[in-house]
Amino acid sequence: MRRDLAAFIDHTLLRPDAVRADFARLCKEAVQHSFATVCVNSAHVALCTSLLADRQLPIASTVGFPLGAGNSTGKASEATQAALDGASDIDMVCQIGALKGGLRDVFIDDIRRVVDAADGRPVKVILETRLLADEEKQRGALWTRVSGASFVKTSTGFGGGGATEDDVRLLRAEVGEDFGVKASGGIRDAATADAMIAAGANRLGTSASVGIVTESKMQDRGY
Repeated sequence: MRRDLAAFIDHTLLRPDAVRADFARLCKEAVQHSFATVCVNSAHVALCTSLLADRQLPIASTVGFPLGAGNSTGKASEATQAALDGASDIDMVCQIGALKGGLRDVFIDDIRRVVDAADGRPVKVILETRLLADEEKQRGALWTRVSGASFVKTSTGFGGGGATEDDVRLLRAEVGEDFGVKASGGIRDAATADAMIAAGANRLGTSASVGIVTESKMQDRGY
């Protein structure tokens, strides 16, 4: 029996041109397939909260998306409003320049301010691994772990590259087995999803969620 991929997936819609009907479909699909969360930009959290009223399905909100280059006060404010609007998870983009520049205190403080604003909600920190050397990925994973966040995440999906098995293995090796690793970007079929989980991911971000779980179930049945 294959693993239940739906339980690993944040069903994601981050397109800037998405309209209400797109979010209605996203939420309906998430309920139908029992995905882990829906993941949307912060402006759409309140809408998804209303669409999912009376449903026990968490909503993940992005913060500082997709560049991570805004100031920390703004990121914290965005996280606070997302929480008020109904978000149960926060997916924030780190200060990539601070990471690459070795500015440990700046990098960690940026995350901690969002963690504080999230008020106990899981915070997933996006490193944008395509822009980083392996040493920088390792540094980012370790700094994320001590920041109070709950997950380290590979990519936004908007940075010209996505998750790789090697990056997931590297991040998992750095944070240990008791910390979250989310693979995101370029996961578009069941084989890739399975490979990311085998490499150490315990959460996946993808907009191809329905196709992935449908393919997985068909394969489980021998089709």
